Amino acid sequence: MKNKIILGIDPGYGLTGFGVIECYGQKAACLDYGVIKTSGKASFSQRLKELHIDLKKIIRKYRPACLAVEKLFFFKNLKTAIDVAQARGVVVLTAIENNIPILEFTPLQVKQSICGYGKAEKQQIQKMVKMILNLQELPRPDDAADALAIALMAMNKNR
Repeated sequence: MKNKIILGIDPGYGLTGFGVIECYGQKAACLDYGVIKTSGKASFSQRLKELHIDLKKIIRKYRPACLAVEKLFFFKNLKTAIDVAQARGVVVLTAIENNIPILEFTPLQVKQSICGYGKAEKQQIQKMVKMILNLQELPRPDDAADALAIALMAMNKNR
């Protein structure tokens, strides 16, 4: 069976978390994780362009078989939700431009899959991701840990 690379994305316009895992059988290894940080001094449209450019670089480097992205379903602030939704649109479009299949999951689905509990806290997600991927330290920041969890959810969904 051929190994499969999955790119997980936790969308945002200031920070977008990414996590790249390689799946082989029932196991996964972490290839990379981090955040795409856009300039707070740039216009919003310029920040979306920065996200697009940096995401294309990650895609070119790892050539993922699929991209898993978090669905937006809850928000406290409408302005923030709209901005995050636009950043999510950039992520989806970038995947489509690169002919990468897209999987979408709610935060609840990801937490249930990784922690067994839909209301798990950020630190619980970090600990489980660290354990599952046999990482030396907790993945940080939260956005990157969430992106790795999203990638792991995609791996579990595609078995």
